[in-house]
Amino acid sequence: MHFNYNSRDLFHKKPFGAVPSSSSVSFCITAKDGVYVHAMSLVVSLDGYDEYSVPMSYTGTHDGWSTFQCELLLEKAGLYWYKFAVNTEHGEETLYRGADNNLSNDGACYQLTVYDKEYTTPKHLKGGIIYHIFADRFYKGVDKDAVWDKTGVLKNWNETVTIVDSDGVFRANDFYGGNLAGITEKLDYLKSLGVTLLYLSPIFKSGSNHRYDTGDYMKVDELLGSEKSLVRLISEAKKIGMGVMLDGVFNHTGSDSLYFNKLGTYPGIGAYGGDKSPYFDWFSFDEFPHKYNCWWGITVTPTVNKSNPGYRKFILGEGGVIDKWTKLGLAGWRLDVVDELDSAMVTEIRKSCKRDDNEVAVIGEVWEDASSKIAYSERRPYLLGGQLDGVMNYPYKEAIIKFARDNDSYDFMSRVMTIYENYPLDSLNCCMTFLGTHDTVRAINSLADRDLHGTSKHDRLHISLSEYERNVATKRLKVASVLQYVLPGVPSIYYGDEIGLEGYEDPINRKPFPWDSMDKKLLDHYKTLGQMREKCRSAMSGTMDIWSDHGLLHIVRSSECQSAHVILNNCMVDILIQDIKGYDWITGESMSSDSKVKSGECVVIINDIK
Repeated sequence: MHFNYNSRDLFHKKPFGAVPSSSSVSFCITAKDGVYVHAMSLVVSLDGYDEYSVPMSYTGTHDGWSTFQCELLLEKAGLYWYKFAVNTEHGEETLYRGADNNLSNDGACYQLTVYDKEYTTPKHLKGGIIYHIFADRFYKGVDKDAVWDKTGVLKNWNETVTIVDSDGVFRANDFYGGNLAGITEKLDYLKSLGVTLLYLSPIFKSGSNHRYDTGDYMKVDELLGSEKSLVRLISEAKKIGMGVMLDGVFNHTGSDSLYFNKLGTYPGIGAYGGDKSPYFDWFSFDEFPHKYNCWWGITVTPTVNKSNPGYRKFILGEGGVIDKWTKLGLAGWRLDVVDELDSAMVTEIRKSCKRDDNEVAVIGEVWEDASSKIAYSERRPYLLGGQLDGVMNYPYKEAIIKFARDNDSYDFMSRVMTIYENYPLDSLNCCMTFLGTHDTVRAINSLADRDLHGTSKHDRLHISLSEYERNVATKRLKVASVLQYVLPGVPSIYYGDEIGLEGYEDPINRKPFPWDSMDKKLLDHYKTLGQMREKCRSAMSGTMDIWSDHGLLHIVRSSECQSAHVILNNCMVDILIQDIKGYDWITGESMSSDSKVKSGECVVIINDIK
């Protein structure tokens, strides 16, 4: 290729990455000597519409490359796409973004995210740590308001989870009695990990253990406690600098709910009972009453008609669901399957959450690059300023797990930089960076070399890693967790990952927390990471540089007053580092000019900038 452009190099594009509206962005492309350029232009469109060209001016030649530049004022927030058009003695060419972020004659346009200049995100998230609790499985505390009122089975804490009932149906109706009081009792433990925000899986009344099939949005599930139990948790957590974030499941309810009432559990008539129900228009039936719209065809979770004014008011209005619980002092909401909600509703949810406090966080469940997400043929403006503060960062999760397993630093940097370039930094710093969730294989299992070919779900329920497999996976998990804690975003621990709790896919990944059999060395590692994170909270809210050099992966996070330098050795031998001195927060040792980074290990050095 006779032309050179790298959107991640400030020589070629400035400023880096996403920019606020009303920003000027400079572009520079170079042409190798010997190529006569008649004309060069930048071709731009706002989300694929109204393409226009901006002429690029020749500004000189240096080291055998001619330079062409232009300045572009971007007044309006949106997703912009650009490419280059060049006219040479050989004719016209269009230059796209090819593999490795280099120019190519075929490929895709470059993406430029322009967000609303008034967009702000909550300060309390940045530099902090999130702990994700599956409420039934964390800890069973003393609470007279936490009572058994279920159809199912209440198990002893150490019993095996149920993956299917005897009739072959999975009902998610085995319970262990973890409750809100239990979380409150374990706040000191969570504080020792440096946790600043508790993210609770759904806590509203429901017939299942996961509670994603809401029965009554206005009541805390009796097995978890009461509204008083939640208020006490929020209050006690706040005393030690910790917030509480709830899971908002607004795309569907339970079929066994006040609103649908298929089983007749609740008083009054639900939608399943006919058009005399006040909730009938909340749902859509193909053939009343047995065929109705439901999430992914799962009949226990009928989909709500979210354009229904009554439902909208119930969820979003003053005195509605979001308003009621947020006013108890919530720090945020995580929106389940946010791409199932129409764009207007997401905007209204943000307004409802922040009605009284702009610091209330709104985080969306998005599995892809959220900056360019298309759902139901609609481009979603999640990170442009009027909707989400951040998302669950699945692309970073995949990048970290893959790197910890195969040590491909180039692939890792490419994946990480794509998100870093596309997301507004204030938004990325509020995204959840995790290694596992209630929807995925446990972190330690995803890092183990266990061959699962030919195994059944019943087999996987009973698989325990061998000592050798666990040692290998634990070493990888330590590397992965360092990356999780230093990349832009908020490290989010899925309960039990910090002590190496094992488990494959749902529901095997939802075992009760093994308080009597914790991996104390792994736990100490996570506590050290928490201390490190607290020490460099300013740097972890700042910018990032990342590069690979002679087998060492370098990540530098920096703010105006602080920097954190992470060095990871992904080679088979120890490597001497030079000109890098300071206290290593991982090993607790002082690094000098003759120190080595051991194979497969990391060092983190923090420096205050005077």
